Amino acid sequence: MERFPDIEIYLADVDIDAIAAWLGERLGDDALTLSKGKRGIWHARASGESTSIGIMLVERAADRFASLWFDCDATPWPRDTDCAREAAVALGCEARCSLGGWQPGDDPDRFWQVLPDGTENAISWPDSGR
Repeated sequence: MERFPDIEIYLADVDIDAIAAWLGERLGDDALTLSKGKRGIWHARASGESTSIGIMLVERAADRFASLWFDCDATPWPRDTDCAREAAVALGCEARCSLGGWQPGDDPDRFWQVLPDGTENAISWPDSGR
């Protein structure tokens, strides 16, 4: 399975503390803390056995969604969709991500939507409503 060089997902209406707790548990870093910077941008670094993962969370990145970005290919998830699926269930929220690895010429408004009940759909965003 292809591993993406970084992971980015969007999370709807979710609590920062819940995200931090999930990340700490999932990345095996009980000391993980999201530090708030300017304009609702949070940063963290998860330190594992053999790697360090840079994390950035942007509140209200689009509509009611926060952007969660991992600057590393050594996350537990090989692709954005894998992370979105797990986050939707763990956090009980809607998650969105790119349909796959983005290439020049791809439609930038096409996203994959994952709901907490496991429903998944390709959508156009921002026109998809919800």
